[in-house]
Formats: sequence, structure tokens, C-alpha cells
Amino acid sequence: ETVKKQSIMIKICIISSVHPPFDVRIFHKEAETLVKAGYEVLLIAQHDKAELVDGVRIINLKTPGNRMARMTKTVWSAFRKALKTNAALYHIHDPELMPIGFLLKFLGKEVIYDMHENLPKQIRNKEWINPKLRYLVSKIVCFAERAFLHNIPIIFAEISYHKDYLWVKNYETILNLPVLSHLAYVDNGAIEKNKFAIGYIGAVSNARGSMETLEALKILSMRGFLPSFECVGPMTASHEEELLNKCREYQLTNVKLYGYLPADKGWPVIQRCSVGLALLHPISNYYESYPTKIFEYMAMGIPVIASNFPLYRSIIEAHNCGICVDPLDPHAIADALCRLMDNPSEAKALGANGRAAVEEIYNWDVESAKLLDFYTKLLAQSSN
Repeated sequence: ETVKKQSIMIKICIISSVHPPFDVRIFHKEAETLVKAGYEVLLIAQHDKAELVDGVRIINLKTPGNRMARMTKTVWSAFRKALKTNAALYHIHDPELMPIGFLLKFLGKEVIYDMHENLPKQIRNKEWINPKLRYLVSKIVCFAERAFLHNIPIIFAEISYHKDYLWVKNYETILNLPVLSHLAYVDNGAIEKNKFAIGYIGAVSNARGSMETLEALKILSMRGFLPSFECVGPMTASHEEELLNKCREYQLTNVKLYGYLPADKGWPVIQRCSVGLALLHPISNYYESYPTKIFEYMAMGIPVIASNFPLYRSIIEAHNCGICVDPLDPHAIADALCRLMDNPSEAKALGANGRAAVEEIYNWDVESAKLLDFYTKLLAQSSN
């Protein structure tokens, strides 16, 4: 084995009040990596029962009725359950858990905060926050982060985050790259126009290009092409209705909105597709953060059509694994899709290039080693 097993089982408690228990980053990457390294791993998350899955002991939290209940009752329940574990290290994942991270640290516990997003920047585009209040809320969050995360080691999920958190001295950047064994390479062979399928996986919203995608499909239908669109990911009820209304208006009959699917159900849907979309709008974190979906498409061996941000282009153009377009231009998106439909051999080559790049560079093996090294360093410091 490449990872040295722990001679004594060291107990790790991972906590999330927001994410599902089998979240890809939390469970399938971080928790499973720690189990394989010989740690005893407990995961506190919303679930219908306590159970042991793949060596991870899940301690279930009741599903809250609304966001406010989650941010109060669920968080307090998570704190009480976490204390009972008496773990050597507590790994927390959500902004609303920062106060309990602070309390655990105050009580002498070793704590890591896993920063999935640059929250102050994200807040400026959160649809559920009144636009007039977003700047103020963003500033309040900046203050809260510095107060609650003082002296707590941080894992950044993106390389771009640290420049906005220069006050953080103890950190590691661990990218959300694919586990190759999870994502089967699919050799699509010749992609026939009448079987051409467009895939998307991830949260579904206007800011992630959902409306531009439908507009591009309308343009394709006017050109005589009728590809299917397989859309996997959570969305608000209002946005789903908006998309369905637009499909009816544009007479798009080949659009399937799956909603949220667990990873092992969502990935096979995308693996059957001819191309993957990552058409995020040029706002906040999107512009300078890697979308995990790009690397997942590459790992599956399907070409990528992505936003023409410098960061995205540095991957896609460098490895010749897709096409970058203006995400706000449905005609440019439609042209890119037409190019791949008209040139199946090129589409196949782009997909193969992406898979090769993931096998060589952009995979979880590299990130898991960084995670384990960070844990080793922190645990050694706490034992001194």
C-alpha cells in the first residue's frame, strides 16, 4: 500500500450540517482517504439513520424543516454529538459551523475548517439574500470568519482563496479533483448526430448557464439538430418551473431535468453523453475557481464546452480537451456544439486528451497525499 497505516486508531470526527452524508468531497474523497490511512472516522451529517458505510461511522442528524432550523437546532445538535465522540481532530465543513469550531478550539480540541467557497464573494450573488443587503452581509461574514477561525487551520478548496485570506497562516490547498476509480472512461467512438447527448452535472441555476443552454438548444433545433440535454443537479422549485416553461416555449422535447442524484447515480447519466457543459457566468468565485465538473468530464473521456475564463482556458486549451466560449452567448455555445456534432473524430480525440490529463495530473491521488500530510502535521503539533 502507498499509505502507511496508523499503528493506533486515531479518531477523526467530520461534521457537516449542510451536505448530504455521501457528498463526494466529504465522504468519497476525504473520509475514505482517512479510513484507508488507518484512521477511525466518524461523520456527523443529516441522515435517516446511524450506520457504518465503507468504514465510515455515520452519526445522523435529523433533517431540519427550514434553513433557520438547520442553522440553529441542527448546528447545536451537531456540536453536542461531536463532543461525545472525544475525537483527536474535528474537521468541519460549513460556514454555519464556524461557531462550534471556535467552541471546540476553546475547549482544547484540534479543529480544521474546510473552506468550500470564498463565502464573502459568494454572498454578493446569493439569490436568497436581498440584493440591497448583500454587501453589508459580506462584510459581516468577513468579520465573523476572522473572529471564529482565529488560530484554526484551514483547508482551501481552491488555489484562488488564499489571496483573500492572507491572515490565515496555517493552511493547505486541497483541490476537489476526481477519484479515477469512480469515473469510468467511456470510449464513445463515432458520435452520431441523432444520438448526440449534452450533459451537465452540478447545481442548476441561471448563474451556471442553464438558460443560455436552453437558448443554444433552440438555435440548434432551428438548424435541424435535436440533441438531448441530460441535466443532473439540484435546483430550486421556482427555477425548475422556469426551465420547464422555457422548454415548452422553445418546443424542446429532449430535455431531462433529473434534479439531485447521488454521485453513483448521476455520473452514469453523464458518462452516456457526448459532451459536458461548464458554462458558469463571469461572477465572483466562478471566474477564478475550478469547477469540479470540468475534471469529471475529462475523467470520463468526454469533451468539455466551458466558459472562456483564463483559468478554464489554462486547462482546456493547454490539454486540447474541449472548447471555450463566451458563456453569455447562446450562439457561440450552439456553434461549439455543432462543431462537435459535425466532427465526431475531433470530439473523440478531445475526450481522450482530457482523460489522459486527469490520469497524469488532475486526480485525487495528489490531493489525498496533501490531506494526509496536513493531518499528520496537525496531530503531531497537538501531541507536543
